Amino acid sequence: MDWTIRQAPPSAAATIREIARESWHAAYDEFLGASQVDRMIDDWYELDELESDIENAADQAGASFLVAVPSEGDDATSDERAGNAAAAVGFAHAGVDPDEPDTAHLPRLYARPDVWGEGVGTVLMDRVEVDLRSYSERLRLTVLADNEVGVSFYESRGFEQVETRSSDLESVDGEGVLEEHIYEKPL
Repeated sequence: MDWTIRQAPPSAAATIREIARESWHAAYDEFLGASQVDRMIDDWYELDELESDIENAADQAGASFLVAVPSEGDDATSDERAGNAAAAVGFAHAGVDPDEPDTAHLPRLYARPDVWGEGVGTVLMDRVEVDLRSYSERLRLTVLADNEVGVSFYESRGFEQVETRSSDLESVDGEGVLEEHIYEKPL
């Protein structure tokens, strides 16, 4: 399937939160636990703040909040599907760090688990890289070390691990320290 990538409208906030919840449960439940994942999504993807993040990204040079929608629909034209925020299957949020302008950050890139492996993450990442290339020299991101899907994806896209540090997140049993990797890639 082909995907259309466009700037997310604020009306996509509920769908973006739904995608994040599905993706986080699939990737993180085993080591964070389902209840902690739900708490984190409820906190980190609060609708008013998410709408504000989307609006701010649209208004800032060197920032983007993108959604991926199917280019072809069963009963709808491609234009109708591309215009419908509820049809989104993935999203990416990235921007230049004002304190470190040569570095852009990718805090969010997620897709619904039922489309993993179908190129959604790749087309989102391609667009993020193109959009940020004229603003920054490199792209940086953080991923939990136990997130095998995320680690594999970022490494396949040419990111190199530059640091490992302790995460402030607790493991499913509340014991032990989770690690997170910092990855970078030149733009």
